[in-house]
Amino acid sequence: MKTIKLLSSFALIATLFTSCYTDVIVEEVVETPQININQLLGAYELWYVDINATKGYGETPFLQKAFTISFKNGVVYANNNIVGLGDSGNGFGIDVGEYDAYNMILDVQHDLDGFETFDVYQIDNNTIELYNPNNDTSYFLDGYQRSNFDYDFVFYDNIHYFLQEYEAWEKTFTSNYGAINEFDNENFLQFLAGGNDSTFQSSQDDNGTTANNLIWDYTGVYGVGNISGDMYLKTLTLDYDFFNNEYFELSVINDRTIELFHPASETVYEFEGRGYIQYLKSANTKDKKAVSNIDKKRKFRKDKVENPRENTRV
Repeated sequence: MKTIKLLSSFALIATLFTSCYTDVIVEEVVETPQININQLLGAYELWYVDINATKGYGETPFLQKAFTISFKNGVVYANNNIVGLGDSGNGFGIDVGEYDAYNMILDVQHDLDGFETFDVYQIDNNTIELYNPNNDTSYFLDGYQRSNFDYDFVFYDNIHYFLQEYEAWEKTFTSNYGAINEFDNENFLQFLAGGNDSTFQSSQDDNGTTANNLIWDYTGVYGVGNISGDMYLKTLTLDYDFFNNEYFELSVINDRTIELFHPASETVYEFEGRGYIQYLKSANTKDKKAVSNIDKKRKFRKDKVENPRENTRV
């Protein structure tokens, strides 16, 4: 009887193991159908370039300059300017090149920057990664439709670029109230793009002087900051070392006019942009012309001036 019980136990164990093994073998793996690259790129009208999410130490020029990228029927569109954001090209921006997409590879022939190739990865439902193997750098793009894209947020979150999109800002109005102060003498401001996004210049030349004829007699550091609870109001600090920093509350009247309120004197100034700079218009492409050769690009940034460098008045 003991032997028979042992044999029965072995048979039962073998049966159980066989049953479990059979269950594992017959389990089906269901794969979700993959979207092809053209469907992926066309799923959203706008791809916002999240510049702060970039991984790698290289730079892809046309992505570094763009706020949004769109892919439409083989044509690449980009919003490279804050001025006109949401209006230019019905919200798509300007035509900047052509593309070909296949096997999760994206090839772009940019009008100014030439050829670039990317491996494309879908990160989630509305995020893609563009990996450039030539510089070992990844850009991350978030997808939106024009109807739900917050153009205002992008505009006000990038006011420092807006200030750079004119060759000069001319003072056109000074309130008849407010204490007399040193800034009353400054008639023009310029905010420089390129190697240092925190450099400004000012001029006391007469109103009406063209941008090309201005003499910039002061160069310093500026900073744009946020005001808690008010997306539409910013701070602007101009570092004048000979009469300390000048602090303003900055508001935008329209795409060409800004208002600066000077709390120290309670004076209100208005400045109008002179010499609009359209980025990435190609001189050798039909219906496009080169307006500026300034090397504008988006960067990691801080909102406040920290440890300002020494400034000099000429």
